[in-house]
Amino acid sequence: MSLDVSAELVQQAEMDTIDESAFVETIRQSLPYAWGIVETLVKEIEAENLGWSNHAIAPPNEQARGQLLRMVGGDAIRGAVESHFNIKLAFQNCHNLAVFRRDRDTATAYAEFTSIRSQILNQTPELKDC
Repeated sequence: MSLDVSAELVQQAEMDTIDESAFVETIRQSLPYAWGIVETLVKEIEAENLGWSNHAIAPPNEQARGQLLRMVGGDAIRGAVESHFNIKLAFQNCHNLAVFRRDRDTATAYAEFTSIRSQILNQTPELKDC
């Protein structure tokens, strides 16, 4: 299961009256490792006035890696996180998570980070089976 969804949130979904802030809180509580990385990167780009930043440290275990994959792999989850923080997420190599500010022109940096070239250059033997 991707998220620990409350019965109340399920009921909201059934009635098509979802409180997006409750969904975001569910993500925060269900995926604390992934959420913490995003939150730290957002604070970093704001404090240092950067257009983008990334976290390229392998997760400490498979459970943490799974959280990252669930956050970026689920369109609704990813979209809610991006909307909450007003950022764009990018992901590479099972653990390299980047955040890009939406209030800046980061199109070139985003295009480079998500390019085929960058993907190829970031391959390493230890990531082959991640």
